[in-house]
Amino acid sequence: MTTRNITIAVEQCDIADCSHAERVLIRRAQEAGKRAYTPYSHFNVGAAALLANGEIVIGCNQENAAFPSGLCAERVALFAAGVAFPDVPVKAIAIAAQDAQGFCEQPVYPCGACRQVMLETEHRSGIPLKVIMAGATTVEIVQSSKDLLPLQFEM
Repeated sequence: MTTRNITIAVEQCDIADCSHAERVLIRRAQEAGKRAYTPYSHFNVGAAALLANGEIVIGCNQENAAFPSGLCAERVALFAAGVAFPDVPVKAIAIAAQDAQGFCEQPVYPCGACRQVMLETEHRSGIPLKVIMAGATTVEIVQSSKDLLPLQFEM
């Protein structure tokens, strides 16, 4: 038996150190989260996807009493982008969350289903999908969704 060690590169910085485009995307994700429908968890998540044509498509989580019929913010944004701009690659997606106390201090990470959708989005376009996970002041960035799902399911 052999052991493989898998490592990923995660950049960490203050929001102030992000590029202007990254800060805009984070702000749009934060705004989107305010529109979330979360009567059960009261945990609002917003996502903003930057497309290659410069458009930004937002999404927020949507809960439903018939669990697990709701949908995460990341998938809402990526699926909406796919409908509105089916042939335009998604270059980056920002994610931000808030609860009753305000924006989460630490970055939040996408669930496994969202990671798989991000990976499929990246495969479809053939370009890396940068994932920006924003906390109230700290940001973590991976340059490709592949870094969030190193042992990928592919067909």
